[in-house]
Amino acid sequence: MKNKILITGGSGFIGTNFVKLLYKNYPNTEIFNLDKFDFEISKNNHRDILAQKFLTNIKQNSKHKLSPDNRYHEINGSILDEELLDKLFREYKFDQVINFAAQSHVDNSIKSPNIFTINNVIGTQNLLNQCLKNETSLFIQISTDEVYGSLKAEDTSTNEESTLQPNNPYSASKAAADCIVRSYYQTYQLPCIITRSSNNFGPYQYPEKLIPVVISNALKNQTIPIYGDGLNIRDWVFVEDNCKAIDFIRQNGKIGEVYNIPGHSEITNIQMSTEILKILNKATSLIKYVEDRKGHDFRYSMDGRKLKKLGFEIQSNFSKNLKDTVNWYLNNPNWLSTKETSTRVNVRSK
Repeated sequence: MKNKILITGGSGFIGTNFVKLLYKNYPNTEIFNLDKFDFEISKNNHRDILAQKFLTNIKQNSKHKLSPDNRYHEINGSILDEELLDKLFREYKFDQVINFAAQSHVDNSIKSPNIFTINNVIGTQNLLNQCLKNETSLFIQISTDEVYGSLKAEDTSTNEESTLQPNNPYSASKAAADCIVRSYYQTYQLPCIITRSSNNFGPYQYPEKLIPVVISNALKNQTIPIYGDGLNIRDWVFVEDNCKAIDFIRQNGKIGEVYNIPGHSEITNIQMSTEILKILNKATSLIKYVEDRKGHDFRYSMDGRKLKKLGFEIQSNFSKNLKDTVNWYLNNPNWLSTKETSTRVNVRSK
């Protein structure tokens, strides 16, 4: 009998890459992707799975697509829809649930914080309630380094025991969701694990984020906006490496624990933008400094020794991965022009 895994936000950035990893490596796993598809182009992220030889089977209705080999289900819906969740959990009895679903754009959270609280906190709790009711064997919450707050240049990296100090509505909603997950483990003994990764980059990232924005604007010879002085520091992890780490934790992690997934590639925003321009052979004169973001965290950096002790360490080549990412966007230009289909609460990963 196949294992059944529910992936929420499985057509978002990290979720898409994780679904592809599962589908490729685990032939005895049945994957259920619940996503709202607020980016029109995200509807085609798993066309390679759904449309083998251009054959697409539809199960139940147009909101539920099934791959020809019956291993992948694509369901259009929201983690805020309690009736839908109840139906799905009762019908399929998921063995594991991995929650990538989240509103993730910091600027949008500053403009519309309520949406982030509703989706990221209440949506997560809806899933936890279903896991508890249906005795799901494992719930994994996909979180972020931003919950630890801002560091100074000289500060040591945060570890899993560091105090949560979120500084914007997005990171606050993720920290709150993490606390809700912990409470369900402590109070109800629901089997839960939390992962916190640094900034992801790679294929399928939406054009609202730094790297796709730089690529898109550079190709059009348009100015590239950089907040403040551009010296804010981020640690970057290649999305495929993050997905491998999550998969390893899924199988080997200790219930009730938190695991940081750092990329060990700290770089300033201006350095990142400059590197991309070099790859594209574009002039740095395209860069334009703009008014800084409200509450802009200076630096994120995480200690990864706990994950290494568990048995997994990211061995990655940042320069190569960045070049591969740029080339992916050059070969998939539609991704640089896609827009959100609505401003409603969506299901999308970081």
